[in-house]
Amino acid sequence: MISWGIIGYGKMGSIFKEAVKETNSAKLLMIGSKTKQGNGVYNYESILDNDQIDAIYISTLNNTHNELIKQILKRDKKILCEKPLTTSLNKLDQIKNDLNNKNHNLYEAIAYYSHPQTIEILNLLNSNEIGDMVKVECNFGFKARVKKNSRLFDPNLGGGSLLDLGCYPISFLMLFCSSFDKFKLLNSKISYASTNVDDEAEAEFLCNDKFKANVKVSIKSNLENKCKIFGTKGEIIIDNPWLPENKGTITVTNNKHFYRKTIESKLSVYANQIENVSNIFLGNTVNSNNMFDFKKSYTCMKLIELWRKN
Repeated sequence: MISWGIIGYGKMGSIFKEAVKETNSAKLLMIGSKTKQGNGVYNYESILDNDQIDAIYISTLNNTHNELIKQILKRDKKILCEKPLTTSLNKLDQIKNDLNNKNHNLYEAIAYYSHPQTIEILNLLNSNEIGDMVKVECNFGFKARVKKNSRLFDPNLGGGSLLDLGCYPISFLMLFCSSFDKFKLLNSKISYASTNVDDEAEAEFLCNDKFKANVKVSIKSNLENKCKIFGTKGEIIIDNPWLPENKGTITVTNNKHFYRKTIESKLSVYANQIENVSNIFLGNTVNSNNMFDFKKSYTCMKLIELWRKN
């Protein structure tokens, strides 16, 4: 059983608190907050210095992740950190040095990776259900209000569509094309809000020299929020890729037939993630393919920065 602490008691901290109750390999010991102390909520130092806590979940603002990760690693505790791990590749390089080859002590919270729906997508492709991949389309976007003190539109808080949402389509492509060297950026388009953060970004990649991918993220428009995989024999459509429910559906069309496949999960998407990462921390599994480890985070950030600079 892994004993967890939470640093950052906002929306995602509250979700983690509830999700951990579904698991068998994790328990929550303490919650830390800068603004909500009292009634069982403590300051950050109390979490960091508690020897009974094995792992810490970071759910603070994007610009604070880097320093918190460093402090936690000094205490030799394990970490699950909300995306993005840092706001730049340079800061990620600093963490890389602090890890000292203990890469499996740090994971980025790309929760949908742990859900059975994502694993089933890979199974369908590996079984040649739609032939060879030729094209992928995926996006994630919602309309957010530009307002004062909004973290999404504040560059000092790590705001912007690419830092907040870019990891979703990029991580999806990484399921099929894991190496940075296998990505080629063919073209990109970025727009900016009045606060000078990117509020919408599009890109076209060539992956593995085999299939093209069109991706888009936005904090100014409601997008379709689906993933579509086109193959030589058919296509797969994932209606809810980023937050799959306990009963998710995938639509498959090929030369022989059309069907909707239901994928059931006993745990919620966040509980799946907590259960999986806790088992990795316990040494109960050596397979971390369904978790976003540091190597994947590094590749993802390199691709986001490539996208942002072009």
